[in-house]
Amino acid sequence: MRKWIKWVLIVLVAIAATLLALSFLTYRPLPPRSSEAPSTHITDTADTVLGRSVTRLRADHTGQTGIYPLADGRDAFAIRAALSEVAEKSIDVQYYIWHDEVSGRLLLQSLRRAADRGVRVRLLLDDNNTGGMDGVLMGLDAHPNFEVRVFNPLMHREWRVLDYLSDFARTNRRMHNKSFTVDNQTTVVGGRNVGDEYFGAGDGVMFADLDVLAAGEVVGSVSSDFDRYWASESTYPISSIVPKTTPPIDIGTTPANNAATQTYLKALAQSGLVEQLHSGSIPLEWTSAQMISDDPIKGLGKASREQTLMGRARQVVDSAQNEFTIVSPYFVPTQAGTDELTELAKRGVKVTVLTNSLSATDVAAVHSGYAKYRKELLRAGVKLYELKPSATIVATGTGGLTGSSGASLHAKTFEVDGKQVFVGSFNMDPRSAALNTEMGLLIESPNLAAQLPASLAANGANNSYVVTLDGNNLRWTTNENGQSVTFEREPHASWLRRASVVVMSWLPIEWML
Repeated sequence: MRKWIKWVLIVLVAIAATLLALSFLTYRPLPPRSSEAPSTHITDTADTVLGRSVTRLRADHTGQTGIYPLADGRDAFAIRAALSEVAEKSIDVQYYIWHDEVSGRLLLQSLRRAADRGVRVRLLLDDNNTGGMDGVLMGLDAHPNFEVRVFNPLMHREWRVLDYLSDFARTNRRMHNKSFTVDNQTTVVGGRNVGDEYFGAGDGVMFADLDVLAAGEVVGSVSSDFDRYWASESTYPISSIVPKTTPPIDIGTTPANNAATQTYLKALAQSGLVEQLHSGSIPLEWTSAQMISDDPIKGLGKASREQTLMGRARQVVDSAQNEFTIVSPYFVPTQAGTDELTELAKRGVKVTVLTNSLSATDVAAVHSGYAKYRKELLRAGVKLYELKPSATIVATGTGGLTGSSGASLHAKTFEVDGKQVFVGSFNMDPRSAALNTEMGLLIESPNLAAQLPASLAANGANNSYVVTLDGNNLRWTTNENGQSVTFEREPHASWLRRASVVVMSWLPIEWML
């Protein structure tokens, strides 16, 4: 036995030594910072099509923001594309993920057409998910009206894992922000990345997500926030990162004539939201809204608590008197968060959480960081719902849960006391709190805030598992085919997946989840 342990230790030490050597041998420093002139958002946009439309709409709403929720994936894509097509002066776009597939390529082509019309386009992407896109991004960046920058770049363009070996402290911090701002008049902010699974394209697993279209007062704050990320120490021009030998790719401006693209375009044509945008008849709710975000120095590990979204959001949550409802696909409360939710419940606040079930989540490791706190939360009186893989969340009118095959929750929102609602990129997990940068809108809207708890109360039993305690044992109850069904283990998850969650819950990885 001792001999076996000795050999295991030798192997582990050898692996550690090899990884350490690789980290030194493969380290590539970042290029020198650019000394280019500052680039800021264009403010002289009142006489654009969007400017005149917004001026007319907010005539009786001085100092307020018009809000329209975008829960349907195709509507969410259509509104972005339509805004791009009417842009006259500027488009500022910031995303964590941008897939070069049907929806992503169509949106890039729309941005390219805007640049061809003379619109200044600034595209800021987190570099963690740009693999395989260097040629496309370089082709866009070559356009005189189109500039591409990346946040926290990876210097190994092919073997990107080497950056995590040689510069883990930096590369483990990512920009998770998501915004699409046109002519400094309208913006789309929320949880969606750019990809087919977010915009209802194709037939794979779809992410149930939520954005808001905003016009009016808050847009200037989103534009200013984009400026500080664009100029941050973690942001580099794509041309300074990609090897000069990489040939630029011209994506053109005409949609591909393949079946997938044409099918998606036909589906988009059925959205009535674009016509409402052009006619200025989108039913915006005019109210008070604040943009809250992390200071981009968080990407360097230098942000104080006061400079983080978490610090501001915690003040709002702590003010809860009656109810606090969380919708988070990656819910990892940690012991500190569990204690805070327990304290809220002790004060008489009704605390409710909707997150993914193990069978619905796309990241089992994150589920392991949530699962170990379920019993403690339930004993404190916190209500837990876990979304079924056959359901999704829709907020077009009621925020209700409806059936949709092969869905995974991706919306990130919470409401406090039926008055305030947050919509943004922030997950309730340690990565969003301490590592990634995040942003979102905090909206004063009893109408939107009331939809979350009302939806769960009305539809939660059909489209999610209600988690309860039977003594010391967890139970998952749901309605299937009109009958109440109770499961004694994680529903519709294989034994291997369940076992992996248990093993991962033992590992010291919670701070990265």
